[in-house]
Amino acid sequence: MRGFTQLAAGPDTRDSVPRDGLTARQEQLRDQFDRLAPERNRWIALNRYFYETDRTYMRFLVPPDKAVLEIGCGTGELLAALRPARGVGIDLSPAMVETARGDHPHLDFHVGNAEAPALLNEIEGPFDFIILSDTIGYFEDCQALLAALLPLTATHTRIIIAYYSRLWVPLLRLGERLAQKMPHSSENWLSTGDTVNLLTLAGYEVVSREWRQLVPKRLAGLGMLINRSIAPLPGLRRLCLRNYIVGRPLPTPDAKARPPSTTIVIPCRNERGNIAAAVERMPRFCPDLEIIYVEGHSRDGTYEECLRVQAAHPDLDIKVFRQDGKGKGDAVRKGFAEARGDILIILDADLTVPPESLPKFYEALATRKAEFCSGTRLVYPMEAGAMRFLNLVGNRFFAAVFSFLLNQRFTDTLCGTKALWRKDYEELAKNRGYFGEFDPFGDFDLMFGASKLNLKMIEIPVRYFDRTYGSTQISRFSHGWLLLRMTAFAWRKLKAF
Repeated sequence: MRGFTQLAAGPDTRDSVPRDGLTARQEQLRDQFDRLAPERNRWIALNRYFYETDRTYMRFLVPPDKAVLEIGCGTGELLAALRPARGVGIDLSPAMVETARGDHPHLDFHVGNAEAPALLNEIEGPFDFIILSDTIGYFEDCQALLAALLPLTATHTRIIIAYYSRLWVPLLRLGERLAQKMPHSSENWLSTGDTVNLLTLAGYEVVSREWRQLVPKRLAGLGMLINRSIAPLPGLRRLCLRNYIVGRPLPTPDAKARPPSTTIVIPCRNERGNIAAAVERMPRFCPDLEIIYVEGHSRDGTYEECLRVQAAHPDLDIKVFRQDGKGKGDAVRKGFAEARGDILIILDADLTVPPESLPKFYEALATRKAEFCSGTRLVYPMEAGAMRFLNLVGNRFFAAVFSFLLNQRFTDTLCGTKALWRKDYEELAKNRGYFGEFDPFGDFDLMFGASKLNLKMIEIPVRYFDRTYGSTQISRFSHGWLLLRMTAFAWRKLKAF
């Protein structure tokens, strides 16, 4: 622990004098990892369960066929496991890089100090993902390095920092003494809170955090059972060995960029009395606005009313479709498939969330404050009769559950008003098979997918009013049971693997 205490107080000035482009501490690290390079595979085999579990979660965060840069790539196993379309690794150790090039000739590896501007200037960006796995503790100036990586990012780039919990330092040191863990030099004394702070200072915004591996050994299956059933629980997960932080570059407004176009999808079934009001009350909040009605085989003439409203407003870009299947989720997917706007917004045809709220969703996305917006009806007082008591209780329950499942705060997961970029929806749709297509509402399908893509998710407070036409099409008990089943499914897909 002595080395940690010294580093917490600040680096020794003698280690800050560059020699051949490296400080004395960096030279020691390079020499140490050169010595460890021939033994790297043996250490991985000794702790195979730990590495396999780590790789599994990293593959959850990073889809295949992306452009990935790894800082401190070692012998390249993680980078190769992510199956990138373009994979670039940088490491201080020539011996580690030599092994990586031999084992993974299809990837691009560089020897050098990632903290030296000249090296990063040679790398062509942007990347979809930048990975720092177990390396944040070795840098001389973590903030400066993170800031230096910004030119290699774009608005969609995600930076992922994986590190260990400080609570585990005594056990990790014991593992080294017992030859059960690869030895490491003294590292920066960083908690996950410190890392979050460094990201913020360097110009990033944290999207999500996750904690994994309460037991980093298989233990004849017991470790796997604990990690899947007990380790993800609130409170206990903070005791896990592995911490994962996903960040994104802070958005920078582009004054020359054209305002994004928008498509508003309005699923409607037996909502004839609300169709005209949806258009008449709709603010013209962007220069290029498309409105799509997707009608769901109504019995009250809703489809005919949609056509009438379309004909009555030739100055507006209004389209009318009839959905092929059943349920709101199917209608939303139909509307999104036909949409041409850069931004996609869902407005429920019952108008309990007023159309006048939609500019807030547009502004949050257009300014890049968020990449996925969901309305919340539980902030402002709602109109009497707008939500029944059992529905309110259910909403509170599912909000708490999904805040935990998605590692982002939600107060209302069941509000139907949601917005996201069309390019993100297309990526979400391509990966829909991971969660399946059993969500009849479409809300959870979008939220699960947005979380899987590491999108920045924000809630927009909206006013909530009682219906003025028709009746609710939600069954509290049958749909509530379905939502519980979906929650259990989400647990398995998001936590218990």
